[in-house]
Amino acid sequence: MSTRRGLGAGVVALLVAVAVFAAVEALILSGALNPYWQQIICLAGIVTISALGLNLIYGYTGQFSLGHAAFYGIGAYTAALVTRGIGSHSPAILPLSLVAGAVLAGLVALLIGLPILRLKSDYLAIATLGFGVIVKVLLDNADMAIPMMGGSRGMSAIPRLTSFLWVFPLAVVALVVLRNIVYSGIGRALISVREDELAAEAVGIDSTRYKTLGFVIGCMYAGVAGGLYAHLFTFLHPSNFDFLKSIDVLLVVVLGGLGSMSGTIVAAVAWTFLLEGLRIVLPPAVQDWRWVIYPLLLIVFMLVRPGGIFAGMEFRFLRARK
Repeated sequence: MSTRRGLGAGVVALLVAVAVFAAVEALILSGALNPYWQQIICLAGIVTISALGLNLIYGYTGQFSLGHAAFYGIGAYTAALVTRGIGSHSPAILPLSLVAGAVLAGLVALLIGLPILRLKSDYLAIATLGFGVIVKVLLDNADMAIPMMGGSRGMSAIPRLTSFLWVFPLAVVALVVLRNIVYSGIGRALISVREDELAAEAVGIDSTRYKTLGFVIGCMYAGVAGGLYAHLFTFLHPSNFDFLKSIDVLLVVVLGGLGSMSGTIVAAVAWTFLLEGLRIVLPPAVQDWRWVIYPLLLIVFMLVRPGGIFAGMEFRFLRARK
């Protein structure tokens, strides 16, 4: 009976996703959604993909990373370089660019993950923060090796290939893949490492291997999100991927609830629209105060609900089937 309910919830979720996709596409094609709101909706999907990756790293594996924006940037610049290198403005090039960004982000994550994931808690956070600073400095001076990247001037002339037609399906795929990982043997091993690493090793789980695997997959999510970001805004600057961007994604994951896919989705969408909503509502003279109002709202919310919006709970279609 539980399995049937799970399948039923999955079918309903699929139908809802198709309906949402069709409705938004209809609004776009009819002109009811102007380019600005199309961009905001796409950004919400991109933030969701990136945050799902960090949730795998921190929420499910327990690895406190402060360098997520670095992999976001690696994916963004790699995807942009591939697109500009090919010289085509065809949307058919986008998948190749995204794969390139995800693969390079994953390879870099593997190279740095093997040594630094042996560190614990605060030490790991400092190490990933340091890596993020290194990537930022490299991007600032990248034009010395690859002039096309622009260095501190930024990289421009990136074709606008990202659209809702790409972002929504990729966000759904990212969610489905993460759900399958979480409820697989790999996911159970990751959660075991998070809960008690010594106990996990005592029963034969290679904690270093699984922590590295979770880290690499999560960073590949950031690489895909970065590639979509590059082809949405068509301009990249190293400041787009600094320490504060890592904090933004971390706040989304914590606000939604560590270890909750549902919470990550809701928090990512809410975060994106809240910032834009405050920008629209507040008078121009006090625009910058939104960066004060938003943290205050976050602090109040976390005091009221410290476990996040979902506190580890999931929508029915995202729960494990029994």
